Amino acid sequence: MKHIRSLKSSAALTAVFLTAASGAFGATTVNGTGFELKGLVGVGRLPSNLLDEHGETFGSISGLYADTSTWVRNGDTYSGAFYAAPDRGYNVAGTIDYTARLNRIEMTFTPAPLTGGNLPQNQIQLSLTQSTKLYETLVGGGRRDISGLDPVPGGVATGGARPATGSLPELPQAYNGKLSLDAEGIVKLSDGSMLVSDEYGPSIYRFAADGRFVGALPVASSVRPIRNGVTDYSSNNATVGQPAPNPANPTFGRQNNQGFEGLSLSPDGKTLFVALQSANRQDGGVNASSSTRDHTRLFTYDVSDPDAVTLTGEYVVQLPKFSQAGSDRVAAQSEIYAVSDSQLLILPRDSNGFAVGLEESLLRRVDVVDISAATNILNQSYEGTIAPGGVLNPAIVPALYVPFLDVNDNSQLNRFGLVNGNVDGFDNLSEKWEGLTLVSALDPVNPNDYFLIIANDNDFMTTDGFHAGSAYDGGTDIDTMFLAYRVTITPAVPEPSAALMVLAGVGLLGAYRLRRRTAA
Repeated sequence: MKHIRSLKSSAALTAVFLTAASGAFGATTVNGTGFELKGLVGVGRLPSNLLDEHGETFGSISGLYADTSTWVRNGDTYSGAFYAAPDRGYNVAGTIDYTARLNRIEMTFTPAPLTGGNLPQNQIQLSLTQSTKLYETLVGGGRRDISGLDPVPGGVATGGARPATGSLPELPQAYNGKLSLDAEGIVKLSDGSMLVSDEYGPSIYRFAADGRFVGALPVASSVRPIRNGVTDYSSNNATVGQPAPNPANPTFGRQNNQGFEGLSLSPDGKTLFVALQSANRQDGGVNASSSTRDHTRLFTYDVSDPDAVTLTGEYVVQLPKFSQAGSDRVAAQSEIYAVSDSQLLILPRDSNGFAVGLEESLLRRVDVVDISAATNILNQSYEGTIAPGGVLNPAIVPALYVPFLDVNDNSQLNRFGLVNGNVDGFDNLSEKWEGLTLVSALDPVNPNDYFLIIANDNDFMTTDGFHAGSAYDGGTDIDTMFLAYRVTITPAVPEPSAALMVLAGVGLLGAYRLRRRTAA
């Protein structure tokens, strides 16, 4: 990694950093939790022109959730189910009426050795087994699909939003009366329902297992986009024949296409984390490549009771920077994964990759965030604006941010015929990596070992696509890809299903010893 962001805060916070975190890329300790990278051990692909059960082009990975209750090991091979949220559909020339959905993917995974090269890209075998469309039921019967269409500019007054009710917050709406959803994250609650984070609102929708809309979570007013004095959820990506917003970007709240990009549950299932992709407009988030949009916001919710969710916290996370074309830029975050109720993995990246920008990424990582000593700014007098012009309010202590895993490390990628950049004979990584999850290695010898899995979002790019009743040619083919890294986290992540497996193993061992004593 060429560009490592320095922590720019008070001397006191710097002292906290030095005592709380140590190490370099691939090995670090954060407030007593050790993170160690052992290496890249698996690659897998789904073809760019894959169709789902509805005959439409598969939506790739904007959000990824591992159903750990299905994760099993048989010898050296693992298998399990994952849920993926695609975003709003193919939208190079404006958004389309693509029905939002959740996809179920079955994985079979036989890890490669940690050493050696000339490895194929087939350790991870993937199959799309289900595609559940999201919808709402109508009064009097019938259903209406949830759409990827950009909300109408103007908010409630123009039909661009549903007014808040006693049980629902204000929600973005398309010109055809459908709820608008640009999905970016997904988690499963204890009752089997799904939460899906959205960039338009930004919102957090809740759906039953069959895809039925059952509710939405409250959202802090600090991130709601404001134009002309009203909440206006348009992202300036109107469909053909619909008006564009004026001004193009909000003056307050989330920036266009920079809403709730990261979503994760704590291991005990009680705390929900959700993060903006980058800073609010009023906090220096003036455009996609601005060097001042690094103070993003991370929210916590108590979801112990899925029917009585409460917003409990709001924290500042300072995103890493890199240099491109002689100027500093911010690597916006694309996903988060909670390893405790105060620590998360986070996936920041630039906008370079195969067929995009410089094509060689300058920053693409998985890092560690710790909020245990950070200021909870929820309901504080300064909550609305925390970093005018990109300068953080000195009253706020941001989350601890520590680099960990360099996805662009060619010494790892080259072993599988992959590369960061254009090199003959190697496959260049695509731009958008937006899926991040963790599953146990189920290794009794190394009980703290996990597979950290990241996946890309191909933006439906294929030369052989079909959406919303029409064929399309995206001009290039970008496969959906999964990368699996073996990592050690100490102490172990207390994932509920893994804990149950350990208890089951202890029970079997006890029974075995009892039988031996009885036989003796």
